[in-house]
Amino acid sequence: MMNIIVKAIDFSADSKLIEFIEKKLQRLSKYFDREIKAEVHLKLQNTGSSIKQKIAEIHLQIPGAWLVDKKSDLTFENAILASTETLKRQLIRYKEKTAR
Repeated sequence: MMNIIVKAIDFSADSKLIEFIEKKLQRLSKYFDREIKAEVHLKLQNTGSSIKQKIAEIHLQIPGAWLVDKKSDLTFENAILASTETLKRQLIRYKEKTAR
């Protein structure tokens, strides 16, 4: 079971982006069998050029710990994909550490 909150800072995220984020984060529950709370912060970083860097910061609250990852890319989708991969490894490592 996963509780997901998406916060778009200084802009409004469309429903397709929010659905994409929720779908990708739900997959993380395969690696951890207890309740996970996820908070996603989406930001636009002005780099001075016409293309703004997209920043995705994901905070996972699991029993006994917080896992955090922050990625930036040209699209939020790519940043979310990279971040969920990192968080997957962190979840697996945390689960192995606590299983001992």
